[in-house]
Amino acid sequence: MSLLSSYDIGATGLTAQAMRLNVISSNIANVESVSGPDGRAYRARQVVFSTIPNQNNSVGSGVAVTEIRESREPFRREYRPGHPKADPAGYVDMPNVNPVEEMVNMISAQRSYQMNIEAMNVSRQLMLKTLDLGR
Repeated sequence: MSLLSSYDIGATGLTAQAMRLNVISSNIANVESVSGPDGRAYRARQVVFSTIPNQNNSVGSGVAVTEIRESREPFRREYRPGHPKADPAGYVDMPNVNPVEEMVNMISAQRSYQMNIEAMNVSRQLMLKTLDLGR
C-alpha cells in the first residue's frame, strides 16, 4: 500500500462518517415526528458500512455505505388522548428514536471523522519527511 492510497482510504472514511452524521442528525430531528410521508411515525435509521475490496483482495481500499436500514424496534407508545393521531385508547405511536443512543452514535461518528483526518495528516507528514530525505 502506498502513502497516496492512504488518502483514498481516508477520503472514503470521511465520506462514510459524514453520511452517518447526516442520518443521525435526521434521527434526532425527527424524535417527535408522529407522521411522516407515509402517514406513520418516523422510524430510526442506521448506516451499514462495508469494506471496499482491493484488486488483490489482501487489504481493503476503504469503506463504503452499503445501505441505510430502518430500525425494526417497536414504536414508543405515549398516552396523549387529545392528539389527532391518537388511537381509540388515547395512545399515539411515537418514533423509535432513542435520543441518548443517537448522541452517543454522533460522538462516535465525530471521533471517527477526526481520526480519519488525523491519519491523512500523518500520511502527509510522512510524505514530507520522505521528500526531506532526498535533500
